[in-house]
Amino acid sequence: MKSKILRISSLILLTVGYAATTTATPTTAEKKTTTETVAGQLNLYNETFNPRQIEHPGHLGFNDLHIQANRHLKPDVFSADDPKLQAIVHHHCKAYDDGALVCLMFHSGMKDQDKPIGFEYIITTAQYNTLPEAEKHYWHYHKTEFSRAHATFPDLTKEESEKLLPAIRETYGKVIYFQKPEDKLPLGEPYVLVVQELPDVKQ
Repeated sequence: MKSKILRISSLILLTVGYAATTTATPTTAEKKTTTETVAGQLNLYNETFNPRQIEHPGHLGFNDLHIQANRHLKPDVFSADDPKLQAIVHHHCKAYDDGALVCLMFHSGMKDQDKPIGFEYIITTAQYNTLPEAEKHYWHYHKTEFSRAHATFPDLTKEESEKLLPAIRETYGKVIYFQKPEDKLPLGEPYVLVVQELPDVKQ
C-alpha cells in the first residue's frame, strides 16, 4: 500500500513539474498587462533619454541609449594629434528613474565579442550640486563637453536627437576606466579620466 501511495505521489509531482516547464513565456502584451495590474499604472521608461528602449529580462543587460564620442580615451601624449583623442568611444546607456544614466563604454562597438573597458556615470545638475566641492573636479558638464567630444546619437532620428539634446546637455558625467583599449585584460588600477582637461581634437 505504501509503495502504491509513493508511486502515485511521484506521478503527481512529475505531472506538475512538466506543466511548470511547458508553460508558455508571456507575450509582450501580457507582460505589459501584468505591469499595469501589479503597479496600478503603466510603468513607463524614460522616453527622453531612451526613446528606443526595449524592456528585456534583467539577465540580458542594459536597455540602450547609444552615444558616440571622441575625447574619451586617455592620450599617450598630451596633444590634440594623439590618435586616442580622435577615436570614437561607444557609450551604451541605461536611464534610471532618478534622472541618472550609467553607460558601459566600448572602444570598438557593442558586437557579440566586444567587452566594455569602462563606464560613464551621468547625473543631473541637481545631483551634481549635492556633491562635495573636491568631488566636482572629476565631473564634466555636458553642455560644454558634448560639442567638444563631437557626440552623436547614431541610432536615433533627427527628431529624437533634438528632443534628447536639451536634457542631456544639462547633465554631468564622470568617466571611470578599468582597462586600456589595447590590453587584453584589465591591468593595474582603475582610474578616472577628467574629460574637461583633455586637449580639443581637430575638426
